Amino acid sequence: MAKYEELIGKRVIVTGGGSGIGQATAQRFVDEGCRVFIFDINESALEETKKLIPGLAGTIAVDVSSEESVKNGFKTVDGEAGGVDILISNAGISVRNKFVDTDFAQWRKVMSINLDGMFLCCKEAIVRMEKQQSGVVLMTASNNGMEGHPFYTDYNASKAAVILMGRTIALECAPWLRINSVCPGYVLTPMQRAEYSDDALAVVNELIPMKRHAEPAEVAALYAFLASDEAKYITGQFIPLDGGETAGKFNYM
Repeated sequence: MAKYEELIGKRVIVTGGGSGIGQATAQRFVDEGCRVFIFDINESALEETKKLIPGLAGTIAVDVSSEESVKNGFKTVDGEAGGVDILISNAGISVRNKFVDTDFAQWRKVMSINLDGMFLCCKEAIVRMEKQQSGVVLMTASNNGMEGHPFYTDYNASKAAVILMGRTIALECAPWLRINSVCPGYVLTPMQRAEYSDDALAVVNELIPMKRHAEPAEVAALYAFLASDEAKYITGQFIPLDGGETAGKFNYM
């Protein structure tokens, strides 16, 4: 049952929708009665997600770091739905490495997906939204983009850039466009599971005031709120969702 009736029938694109936060967000917007299309580079993940979320309007194999692939993905949605009302630009990767061990190939790969991908998807969505003089763009940034975190120089830099890109677009495109970034802290996603052992997860949980990771559905709930009319005066912001981590973790520790 939809919580936000104004979202019923809205055309939504979720990038990185084949797992984790993206998949949970796709499910939430389907539950809100939206026509949801997901982009993901992983075709097997798309097939699995179609089984998990049978109400999806479509799944499209898209490499967000490729301008041609992104353009083709949006053209496919144009053909199916005639445009887009809400973009959740979520696709991203992280690689844990010391700065001195980060080679340029790794730096470029992280930037091409986390930053270039956001630019390309936002550009395609906003060009369409400008014609209809309405739209909402929401991006997955990170609290890593708000403060320094060791071993993630490229990831941190990409997410900080996403936040400032969103704030700049907000100034240029108001009042017909709203754009905000969500800054999750630790979220229990497959990507997080791949990077941390159970013991490491337990250590991290002890450093978080709420003593746990967020669930992907909790991030999806924030996206639904920000897309709804209840958030219609919120734009150009970056909103932490981190269990209190950035409230002052060094004092807390």
